[in-house]
Amino acid sequence: MSAETRKPREFTGKHMLISILAFFAVVIGVNVTMATLARKSWTGLVVENTYVASQQFNEEARKGRAQAALGWTGKLTVASGEVRYSLVDSRGKPVPLRGVKVLFRHPAYEAADEALTLAAVPGGTPANTGAFAVRHTPKNGVWIVEIDADAGLTSPFRDVRRIMISNGALQ
Repeated sequence: MSAETRKPREFTGKHMLISILAFFAVVIGVNVTMATLARKSWTGLVVENTYVASQQFNEEARKGRAQAALGWTGKLTVASGEVRYSLVDSRGKPVPLRGVKVLFRHPAYEAADEALTLAAVPGGTPANTGAFAVRHTPKNGVWIVEIDADAGLTSPFRDVRRIMISNGALQ
């Protein structure tokens, strides 16, 4: 009988090269995947002090629930070089406003933020029309719009939305 003896496999330089390349391929692949996911999911929301923001969360949530109970709906239009905002109640009647401030916040670049104060639309009183406007054309792109409408409540009616501007108009 012949006994077949196998020679143990040797770990050569070729094996070492494959191991190192595989290791770095996994590391680079994970880094690229995580960076892509982080870039796609970042909302752009930045606060100066996260601790203070967390402490104010419950109060802000309470204000939001009270505002939602009013049943008011804001209408924002951006077209023809004009930003216009009006507010209607749950029955569709205009809500008389005393003033409207709008902040266009860029999701990634704080330096691109633009604050506007809207004025009552001519041809009627704010109590009749409820519409406020200002001449302004925001740059194309995605914006977070924060609207504070003074309707005579203890705090302004707050309307925050994420919008897309293309060719100077709301999409």
